[in-house]
Amino acid sequence: MNITTLVTGATSGLGRNAAEFLARQGCTVRTTGRNRAAGEALKAIGTEFAPLDLASASSADLERLLQGVDAVWHCAALSSPWGAWSDFHTANVLATSHLAHAAVAKGVRRFVHISTPSLYFDFNHRLDIEETFRPARYVNHYASTKAQAEDVIRTVAAANPDITFVTLRPRGIFGPHDRVLLPRILRLLRERGGRLPLPRAGTAQIDLTYVGNVVHAMRLATTCRDVRSGEAFNITNNESTCLRDVLDALLTRLGMVYRIKDVPYPVLDLAARAMQRWAAVSGREPLLTRYSVGALNYDMTLSTRKAQQVLGYQPRWTLQQSIEETVNWIKAHGDDYGL
Repeated sequence: MNITTLVTGATSGLGRNAAEFLARQGCTVRTTGRNRAAGEALKAIGTEFAPLDLASASSADLERLLQGVDAVWHCAALSSPWGAWSDFHTANVLATSHLAHAAVAKGVRRFVHISTPSLYFDFNHRLDIEETFRPARYVNHYASTKAQAEDVIRTVAAANPDITFVTLRPRGIFGPHDRVLLPRILRLLRERGGRLPLPRAGTAQIDLTYVGNVVHAMRLATTCRDVRSGEAFNITNNESTCLRDVLDALLTRLGMVYRIKDVPYPVLDLAARAMQRWAAVSGREPLLTRYSVGALNYDMTLSTRKAQQVLGYQPRWTLQQSIEETVNWIKAHGDDYGL
């Protein structure tokens, strides 16, 4: 894949992994993000780093950023179960719109947009969800604005046939540089003295996706010739599991002492409602939200048939391999997780 690729949101999470993968492949990589220290690490592995907040970037900033770029991997987003609507709208909708239009203007050939299966969630058990499903209402600002960002991508794609837009919806990303899933769980463990309160004792059926498999899907989305512009694809490890089993595998290997406490869902939901009310006053993110509690209670798995058929997607790491890779990385970077 000898093309110049721009990776947004490259200073953490998925974007960091994507940039490192491309650099290892000897590709020409331009990266952007707000964390200058992480940007220095990206420059050290051979990427060109441009410190930039896409939400406030000018047209001239975006033009410089996209100069000579063949493909965009748009990983940047405000991903949180809590926050102000205006912040989510600016980061997830406006920034995506500006970047997509700028990419068209600069003649970019492929634009891979990272979205989220959170837009499916509706406080119901749902298995094998396909890409066309939509709830009656979105559960929070993050899901709502990511759905709006997808609408923007489809609109720009329909009006500009010379560039191919592909949207991926990876479920429960974990692995190196994770700043969302595991850090929140570890924070909860610290707050609760090693006790982890979970509805149904953590037995809800879920899908997770190792970050390396998401990057693999991004590569396929960039090189696949048969994909139609504007299409969206679910991405998972293709191994439905339950959170308890994954936590047992991870935390035991990390040598952590913990106890999963079965707490009735209505009790946790009531606590989350109270925390959200206090957060609205204090301005601090609540430890629990109705969405985060609901996501632990309701079964939710995705169908990846479309990604398999169109993109040729198959995970490169099994769930067991993914857990081992994650444990090894955390052991080597324990300070990042407060371990």
